Amino acid sequence: MQGRFTARHGRWLLLAVTALWLIVQSGNWAERHEMEARTAALRQAAAAHVLGLRGLVERHDFLPYAAARHPDVLALLQSPQDAALRARVNRYFADLQATTGAAALFLVDRNGLTLSASNWQLPASFVGESYRQRPYFEDAIQGRRGFFYGLGLTTGQSGMFIAEPVRGADGILGVAVVKVSLEPLQNAWMRGTDPVLLRDSRGVVFLSAVPDWLFHAASPVSAADLHWISAHRQYGARNNFPLLPWRVQSPAADGHIVHTLLQGRPRTLYALDTALPELGWTLTVTTDMKEVAQARQLALILSSTLLALLLLAILYWRLREKRFVEQRTARLELERRVEARTRDLEEAHAFRKAMEDSLLVGMRARDPAGRIIYVNPAFCRMVGYSADELLGCLPPYPYWHPDELEKQAKVSDDVLQGRVVPHGYESRIRHKDGHDVITMIYTAALVDARGVHRGWMSSVVDITAQKQAEARQRDQELRLERSARLASVGEMASTLAHELNQPLMALSNFALAARALAEQGAGSLLTDTLNDIIAQSRRASEIVKRVRVFINPQRAQYENLMLAEVITHAVSLLQPELQRHHARLQLQLEESSPPVRGDRVLLEQVLMNLIHNALHAMQSQPEGQRSIMLSSLRQEQGVCVTVADTGPGIPPAQLEQVFAPFFTSKPDGLGLGLNICRTIIEAHGGHLSVQNRAAGGAAFTFTLPIAP
Repeated sequence: MQGRFTARHGRWLLLAVTALWLIVQSGNWAERHEMEARTAALRQAAAAHVLGLRGLVERHDFLPYAAARHPDVLALLQSPQDAALRARVNRYFADLQATTGAAALFLVDRNGLTLSASNWQLPASFVGESYRQRPYFEDAIQGRRGFFYGLGLTTGQSGMFIAEPVRGADGILGVAVVKVSLEPLQNAWMRGTDPVLLRDSRGVVFLSAVPDWLFHAASPVSAADLHWISAHRQYGARNNFPLLPWRVQSPAADGHIVHTLLQGRPRTLYALDTALPELGWTLTVTTDMKEVAQARQLALILSSTLLALLLLAILYWRLREKRFVEQRTARLELERRVEARTRDLEEAHAFRKAMEDSLLVGMRARDPAGRIIYVNPAFCRMVGYSADELLGCLPPYPYWHPDELEKQAKVSDDVLQGRVVPHGYESRIRHKDGHDVITMIYTAALVDARGVHRGWMSSVVDITAQKQAEARQRDQELRLERSARLASVGEMASTLAHELNQPLMALSNFALAARALAEQGAGSLLTDTLNDIIAQSRRASEIVKRVRVFINPQRAQYENLMLAEVITHAVSLLQPELQRHHARLQLQLEESSPPVRGDRVLLEQVLMNLIHNALHAMQSQPEGQRSIMLSSLRQEQGVCVTVADTGPGIPPAQLEQVFAPFFTSKPDGLGLGLNICRTIIEAHGGHLSVQNRAAGGAAFTFTLPIAP
C-alpha cells in the first residue's frame, strides 16, 4: 500500500516538473521569437538610416570638386586682393549653396585663411577666418580629399565638412570646402519613438535623438584622442566626454541590451550597431524591450492556462473513472476524440487568424455578384474602414476614389466577368480620413475544396511610399542635371578661347604677311592675303555668335550640308596642328554621300575636337607611327563618320566613362569636351560612340540622319 502511494506521488512530482519545464520553455521560445523579429526590424531600420546618411554625403560630394575647378576660384587664389573677383566667387558659392541645400561653401588659401564664402554678407561670415587647424584642411592641402564632422569655429553650429584641394599649374593653391548640416536628420530622429545615435571613430556621440546623450562616449576616451579633439577643436571648447548613462547587459543576438533613463523613466532597450567604415562612424538603432517581455509573459500565461486546463481535465477524468467504471472506456475514447478534434479546429482557426492578422498585404474576397464577404485587418487599416462597415458592401465601395469611380467600376466589372489582369493593376483609393492611397491589386479566382467557383480573392499592396520615393528620386535627378549644366557653362568659356585661338593666330600671320607684301609692292598677293584675313575674322565672329549654341544646341542654324565639304574644311584648319605633331591624316570620303541637315560650325567643332583628342592620344607614339584615319560612309538612314588613331587605345574599364562630365585623361582638362560633342551630335538627331580598334588605337564614330 505504501509502495503504491510512493509511486503515485513520484508520478505527480514528475508531471509537475514537466509542466513547469514546458511553461518555462514556452516563455523562452516566445522571447526568442520576439527578439528575432525585433532584430530583423532593427536591421531594416539601420539599413534605411545608413542609406539616408550615404545619400546625404553623395548628394553633396561633387560640390567641392566642381567648385575647385571653377576658373574664378583658381583666379582668386592667384589674385586674392582682387575685390571684383572675390565678389564673383562669393555670388557663385551663394548660388551653389542655394541650389544644392548645403549649409555653406567657402574657399581657403594655402595658409588656412578664408578668402570667399557663400555667407559673406552675414555677421557670422567665414571670410577672414583661419581654419588651418582643421583636419579637413590638413588633408586637402596634402592633396587628399578631406572629410570631417564637428562644430563650426565661427558659427558654433555642427556640420559635416567635405574639402577638395584646388590645383593650379604650380601645385595646390588652396582648399574648397562644403559644409553640410545634419540637423534635419537629427530632428527627424527626435520625432521617432525609438532612440537613434551616431558616434565618431573615437566613440563620441555627435548626433542623437536624445539630446542628453550628445557629446557622451560609449567607452572612456583616451588621452591621445582627447588631445586630438582639443587641438582640432572638433567639438568647440569641450575637453570632457562622460560615458553614456547606459548599463549594458550581456550581448543578445547581434546587438546588446541597454538599461537607461529616458525622460526620467527607466527603459530597457535593445541596441544594434552598424559601422560606416567609409565615414568612420558607427550608427546605433534601438527598440524597446517592453514588447519582448510582454511576449514572454503572455506565453507563460497561455502555457500555464493550457497546462492547468489539461491538469483539470486529467483530474476530472480520474474522478469520472472511479464513478463510471463500466462506461469509462467508451466515454473516454469519445471525449478524447472530441477534445482532439476541437483542439485541432481551434488551433487551425487560431493559426489562420494569426496568419491573416500578421499579413502586411491587404486581402479582400468577393462573391460572384461583387459583394464583399471577407477582409483582413491589413486591408481595413489600408482603407480606414472596419470589417463591419465593409462586409456585405456592393460596388461602388466606400473607399473608391471619387475622381476614378468610372474607371474603378469598369475594372471591377472586368474582374467579376472573369477578365482578370494576371500581372495586377494599379489603383488609387481614398482612405476614410481623406488621404489618397496608391495600391497594386492582384486578383485570382476563389475556388472551394469541391472545385466550385465561389468568387474572387484580391491581394492589395500599399505602394504609396514607393511612388513617393520614385518622385523624390526623379526630383533629385533633375537637380543633379541642372548642376551638371551649370558646370558645363564654365567649360564653354575655355572652349571658346580654344576655338578662337586658331582663327586669331591665322589673322596675326596673315596680317604680318600683308604688311610684308605691302612693303614689297606685291598687289595681287596682298589682295589674296587680305581676303584670307577677312575670311578668318568672319570665322571668329561666327564662333563668338554661336557660343550660346553649346549651351542650347537646339538654337543652332541648320542647313543642308555635304559632309565631305565640312570635313575638308575642318582638316584644312588643322593642318598646322598636324604638322606640329608630325602626324599624317588620311581621308577616305565616299563621293556619292547624300547631304545631311546640320549646323556647319558646330559639326566642324566636333570634328576638330575629335582630331585634337586623337593627336593627344598619340603623343607617346614614335613620329613615324602617328596616323589618323578620317572616313565617311553612307548607311541605310544616315551618314557615318569615323575618326581613328594609332594610339594606345582606351582602357576597357573607361570606355563607358569617356563621355561622362568631368572625366578626363589630360592633366589640364576638365573632362567636358566629349560630353559637349555627344550633346551636339544628339541635337542633330545622331549618335556618338567609341570603341578600341583590333590593330591598336581608338575609333570615335558618329552618325547623322540624311536630310529629308
